[in-house]
Amino acid sequence: MKILYLVNVPSPYRVDFLNELGKLCDLTVLFETRKATDRDEEWVADKITNFKAVFMKGIRQGVAEAFCPGVIKYIRRGNYDLVVVQMYSSLTGMYAIQYMKSKKIPFVINSDGGVIKQDAGLKFKLKRYFLTSARACLSTGRATDEYLMHYGVKRDNIYIYPFTSVREAEILKSPISVAEKKVLRDKLGMKEERIILSVGQFIHRKGYDLLLKTCGDLSDNVGIYIVGGVPSEEYLRMKDELGLTHVHFIPFMTRDKLRDYYLAADMFVLPTREDIWGLVVNEALACGLPVITTDCCNAGLEMLGDGRAGRIVELNCNWSEEIRKLFDSDDFDDMPAACIEVAKNYSIERMAARHLEIFKELTGAEN
Repeated sequence: MKILYLVNVPSPYRVDFLNELGKLCDLTVLFETRKATDRDEEWVADKITNFKAVFMKGIRQGVAEAFCPGVIKYIRRGNYDLVVVQMYSSLTGMYAIQYMKSKKIPFVINSDGGVIKQDAGLKFKLKRYFLTSARACLSTGRATDEYLMHYGVKRDNIYIYPFTSVREAEILKSPISVAEKKVLRDKLGMKEERIILSVGQFIHRKGYDLLLKTCGDLSDNVGIYIVGGVPSEEYLRMKDELGLTHVHFIPFMTRDKLRDYYLAADMFVLPTREDIWGLVVNEALACGLPVITTDCCNAGLEMLGDGRAGRIVELNCNWSEEIRKLFDSDDFDDMPAACIEVAKNYSIERMAARHLEIFKELTGAEN
């Protein structure tokens, strides 16, 4: 089966997935640009092994997109069984969709997630037009389903897949011991008795100001480690003014180094105001970390629904109170094992296999 994939940048998790999918089909991937301007240089992946990668020439649009008129020649010449459009809202994606629609070339739109907003009339109509033009839409779960149907996609044309950035080999087989955590904490210079971790850019959308405003109520023996690059002046000032000596801002680091922080921690917190998914939730669960996140995080809504692996809270909750409640809950000691069981359903291998299953169903292909 020949598949053409249209993507914006070679992000690490996307390349890992495409490498896995490339084991299962003849895969060509068109990238709009080589890197996102708002990401650390180390964030960009370069380990392309199992698919043909084409970096198109184009005019940069925003931080991670470019308008690449040449996309049409690749679609026209390839004789693909199916084309997958990841960035349907980029100029290149819309241009490609319009061309395929006019030529009756089958394509699907892959959505990592979505947040329903009150779009103005024209914006709503454009989204509806492009989304409903696809043969099918791929969805990460219920919240994404609602988003797609809001713009007119029929439920029968929506196919769910498990979205993740984690390989099977990265998911713990069982929770690590207290002694193993102690070794990691000594290595990382963590002095507190309890460790809370969060990972994300220091931007307003991630909601760290909400966490900082209340975490002064926590004991100094509860360390909060936020890994995300260079903190903004706002966060540095808040830490200073509130005397948050147990809050630590950690620079950006690659996933190999970051894994030690996941394994050393007791809990993962993501106070996000909006995340169309939130892959850090997958990564935390894979390391046996119970998660607290908001009802604005689609990964949380999809993976924490039954409460076995963490809690969903309201955005403007008292974060220190919610953290204490989870630590003190009767089932907290059982949560690491439950987290791992949830994570096993969300591996890159399962993600790739589900995509191929969907592609076969849509095309009627046997191989």
